Formats: sequence, C-alpha cells, structure tokens
Amino acid sequence: MGRRTTADVSPPNAGLLKGLSLTGGLAMVLVLLAFGAVMIGPYGLTTGQVLSALLGQGDQQAQIVVWNIRLPRVGAALLVGAALAAAGASYQALFRNPLVSPDILGVSAGAGLGAVAGIFLSLPVVMIQASAFVGGMVAVGLVTLVGSLVRGTDRTLTLVLLGVVVGALAGAATSLLKVMADPYDQLPAITFWLLGSLASITTRDIVPALPVVLVGLVPLALLRWRINVLSLGDEEARALGIEAGRTRLIVIASATLITASVTALAGVVGWVGLVIPHIARMLVGPGFGRLLPASAMIGAGYLLVVDTLARTIAAVEVPLGVLTAVIGAPFFVWLLARGRRGWL
Repeated sequence: MGRRTTADVSPPNAGLLKGLSLTGGLAMVLVLLAFGAVMIGPYGLTTGQVLSALLGQGDQQAQIVVWNIRLPRVGAALLVGAALAAAGASYQALFRNPLVSPDILGVSAGAGLGAVAGIFLSLPVVMIQASAFVGGMVAVGLVTLVGSLVRGTDRTLTLVLLGVVVGALAGAATSLLKVMADPYDQLPAITFWLLGSLASITTRDIVPALPVVLVGLVPLALLRWRINVLSLGDEEARALGIEAGRTRLIVIASATLITASVTALAGVVGWVGLVIPHIARMLVGPGFGRLLPASAMIGAGYLLVVDTLARTIAAVEVPLGVLTAVIGAPFFVWLLARGRRGWL
C-alpha cells in the first residue's frame, strides 16, 4: 500500500467543525457589535455603565437609556437584518439567480402600499404595521395565484415577471396616495417610512414580529437539503423524488412571511437581502444548510452597524434605506466586476 498523505488522514468531520467554528466566531462578533451599539449614541455610555444597567444597577438615567431606547433598537436591527438576509439567500437559491432579492415577488412594494394606506387613513401605529404585513402577503399571494393559472411557460420566469408587474402596480398606487396625502402631516411620515427607519422602535413592536420570523425560518431550515436540490433545477429535483412545485411554494411562503413581518416593523430596507447572501456564500460556500445561518448572522451584524451609523453620523437621523444603498450598491458593482462565472 502507498503512503497516506495528509489529505488522507484529515478528520471526517472537518467541514462540520469548520462551520461550527465560523458560526461561533460570527456569534462572538455579533455580541461585541451589539454591546458597542448600546454604548454609542448622543448619550454616550461607558462599558461599566452598560454592564451596571444590564444588571439593574447604577445610574438611573443610564438604565432608562439602555433598557428603553438602545436595547429595543439593537434587537430590532439584529432581527430585521437577519430576516432580510435569510430571505434573500432563500430566494437566490430557489430562483438560481444572484440578482434576486426579498422584494422580487412584490412583497416590499405590497407592504409599502399597505403601510402608506394606513398612514393615509390616519390609523394607529399598530394598525399601520398590520396593514404593511397584510399588503406584503396579499401581493405575493396574488403573484402565486396568477402564476398557477399560467400554463406552458417556465414556472420560475413566470413568478418573477408577475412579481415585477405586481410590484409596479403597488408602486403606482403608493405614488397616488402620496400625491393625495396631507403634505404637512402625512407625506413626511410616508416618505420616512418608505426609506426605512428604526427610530421609534419599542419592545412592544418587536414582540409580535419575532415569533413570525421564527415560524418562517423553521421550514427553511428543515428543507435545506431540498432547497439545495432545487437550485440544480426542477428536472434534477424530480429525478431525486422531490416535488418541486410544493417545495417551491413552501419556500416562497416562508421567505415572504419573514420579509413582510420585518418590513412592517422597519419600513422598506433594500440591498440587505441582495448583497449579504453573496458575502456569506464566499465564506461558507453554496450549501444552504451553512448558507442560511451565515447569511442571517452577517445580515444581523451588517444592519446593526448601518443603524448605528444612521443615528450617529449626522444631527438628523439618516434613513436606513439611504445608507444601505450607499454601501450596498458599490459593493455589488465590485462583485459584478470580479467576473465570477459561477455563483453556486
């Protein structure tokens, strides 16, 4: 027998150990980023003040800032970033297209229309968020329903084109409501919401969204190997005994549920679900079992950093959608300039 090389004696679980170590590293980075975000703001806090406030001790004003202002906002940024990145990774794997983002099926446009309608009708904040959630789900439901009636064409292409159409119609309706809105009261609120913001987030806003996001993530995690097979194409999936249509609907419903819930919470925040899955794919590869948690964790950290910048770089808070576009667009151009032939 020939001599065994180093590759021959590598541990069989080396890939698993590498994935676990990367996940642990990302988790530690998230904890450090969250702690730093709690410290940073107009009312600066020291490490000792934050630790004392978390334990319910120390300066009363510091406790109020930490528990009532900073922690809810940090938690919301982590939740929204993780959800949008996870949904983006799911859509890109499902549609086998690196240019797909969570709003590909009109969910962001539908949610935006629902929220704008709620603001136009002067509904309370809770009802505006509910309207945004319903609007996003209705938009994707309409795309799926019409897509099921169209025969003789590529299923994936049909859904994407219908998503563009529904998104355009929702955008037109949103523009009409903006024209009709009160320019001194309603229009500023509509514009600020459509650009995305976590300025007025409270714990009561996060509590309803968190279980919805978790419910949407569970099927994506359970179907991770089927999503890998679907990324190869419908014919390969059927050859392996997977019902592509049903699996696709479950993935679309789950990713849409996640996107609609956080869009109702934070407004329309773009580029996160488009760019972050690319970064995660470069770190962990295309396997969806590793890609999903990596995308969620990187997306959470990314939006936390962006939100911290949004509330500190200027006297007036900068909308999240502006910063994510300013950061995400050049990065995506760089990705395209690299000229990689394959993305999976």
